Formats: sequence, structure tokens, C-alpha cells
Amino acid sequence: MEEEDEQEEMYEVQEILVDPKQKAVRIDKFVTDKLPRVSRNRVQNGIRSGSILVDGQPVKPNHKLSPGELISIVIPRHGDRPDGIVPQDIPLDIRYEDEAILIVHKPPGMVVHPGVGNPDGTLVNALAHYLSDTDIPVLPGNDNDRVGLVHRIDKDTSGLLVIAKTESAMSFLARQFFDHSIDRTYQAIVWGAPEPPDGTIERNIGRHPRFRQKYTVFDEDEGKVAITHYRTLSDMYYVSLCELKLETGRTHQIRVHMGSLGHPVFSDEKYGGDRIVKGTVYSKFKTFVERCFALCPRQALHAKSIGFIHPVSREYVHFDSELPEDMQSCLDRWHHYVDHRRANNQLEP
Repeated sequence: MEEEDEQEEMYEVQEILVDPKQKAVRIDKFVTDKLPRVSRNRVQNGIRSGSILVDGQPVKPNHKLSPGELISIVIPRHGDRPDGIVPQDIPLDIRYEDEAILIVHKPPGMVVHPGVGNPDGTLVNALAHYLSDTDIPVLPGNDNDRVGLVHRIDKDTSGLLVIAKTESAMSFLARQFFDHSIDRTYQAIVWGAPEPPDGTIERNIGRHPRFRQKYTVFDEDEGKVAITHYRTLSDMYYVSLCELKLETGRTHQIRVHMGSLGHPVFSDEKYGGDRIVKGTVYSKFKTFVERCFALCPRQALHAKSIGFIHPVSREYVHFDSELPEDMQSCLDRWHHYVDHRRANNQLEP
């Protein structure tokens, strides 16, 4: 999931139209009554952080509702794991930290949160341990399966994640993710050279009708709206380095969209990037590609940067990261290979 469908998977999302016969009542009490599994404290934090709005505007927790007002709610779901999360002393690559947030660089191969087949050893287990050793108040996340997560990336995708350290920070960030106002930039090595080199892909995405672990593109009347903006940073003839920005956050969005153009992400086993898509059938080329696959044995996709309004300062902050070693080594090899063949007029159609 480049960005899993957060509004469905991670957030409690509702719109409530206040009944014409509704008597005057505080919004925090009204919403708490409507969401019995959400505490009044979480509702109040959601109101203060702007993730619960009335007619599209922020209000205070003591706002008295009037008939006909529309309440829009986006607050993080909290998990139900009765046994809680086991804190584990797993190293974290923390790029920034303050009283409200962490910026963590996730390596490829690390699962973000526990699930079927991955009960522990995840980023969430590492966060539970790290946050328990600090004096900073921790979300009610150590007894559920979130521990500050407001978004996620795939196991085999590397890159930056923002982690909320307080309930109010989590609510504030959740609204930005839901509104798609977070600036997220990915980089990917893809097969071939997209044409045009810069563009926008607008194709609906949904679960594959036959292969249920995969996703695919659909016509307008099926799937969910998905929009990806791409820009070619380096054209190496056989492969390209592309920058990608998500306007929506569908499961496997970048991988599915680029694959639909005939440019699957390099080394992506699920979507056809783990075979030779462009190049020759000669054994030397095949051997070269196999060595590149060995250097980067996962989809060559990296969540490079993230920018958002800070939940405390209310100022825009932006964080950037370098390509991980496996992708950079693969790129270096392709550059060297293509430069050599260009110099000898050996680039094949």
C-alpha cells in the first residue's frame, strides 16, 4: 500500500446532519453519543485539532449545535487487540523528533504494523518500545495496534513515515491525510521511459477480480478514483528514475498505475517488474539484469519526502530522505551500463 486507503482502514469517517428537531446540545456530547466506541476525550481532541468540523469550519468543544448543521468527522480508529502490542527493542532510524511527532525512515523489508503472518517484529512494536522509554505522554496506542500511525507504506517500500506522539497530534494529522493536503513524494525505478516523460495518470483502482491479493485499473464505473502525478528524473533507456506524487491513496497505487502504462516498478514481483520488460534477449543483458535484481530484491520504490502543517506550531514542515543503498546501487549500475552502450552505439530498440 503506497498509502493504504486511509479513510476506510485507519480513520473513523462520518458526516452527520443535525436533525431539525434536535435540541441545543454541546457538540462534544453529541458526537460522543453518536460514536459509542470513541471516548469524549478523543472527540474533544478531534474538535480542537480541526478533524471534527461543523459546516466545514472549526468550532470549540462547547459549541451548541443547531438544526441543519453538518458535522464532518475524521478521527483515527484505535485498534481492538486485547493483548496489546509487545514492545520490542528494534532499532529505529529517527530523522526528526519533538514533543508531538516523530519522522521515521523505514527500511525495506520491515512490516509497519502487526497482522496475519507478522505478529511482531514490526515498526509498531519498535515504536511501542521507544515511546515507553520516554517521559513524553504516549497515545493510547500501546494497548492497540496503532501506536501513533496515521499512514502506512508497504513492507518492501522504504522511506519516511510521520508518527504522532499525542492524541491531539494524531487527530490533527489525520484530517490532513484525509484531505490529501499532505505533500508526499516517492521515487521509483521503472522499466522503460514513460511517454510523455511527465504526466498524470487518472485511472480507477480496485481489487483484481481473479487474483485477490492484487489490484488493477478499471473503467470509470468500477473501482475507486486514483490519481498519480509522475515526472521522469533520469531516462536510462531500459529503465527510468521517476518522481511520483499521490493525489489519492489507493492500495498499491503507484505500482498499479505505472504498470498500467507498461512501465512496472523495477523488481516488483507482484506487478510484473521482476522480469525483463525492455531490452534484448541476449544472455549478457539477462545476466546484467539478474544482478540488478539481486542488488534490489524488492520493488524499487521509496517514500522520499513528506510535508505537512505541524500539529503544534501550525507551520509547514518538510522532510526529505536519500535513496536507500539498494536502489542507489541499482541506479549506479544502470547508469554505467547505459553510458557504456551509448558510447559504443550499442543501444538496442
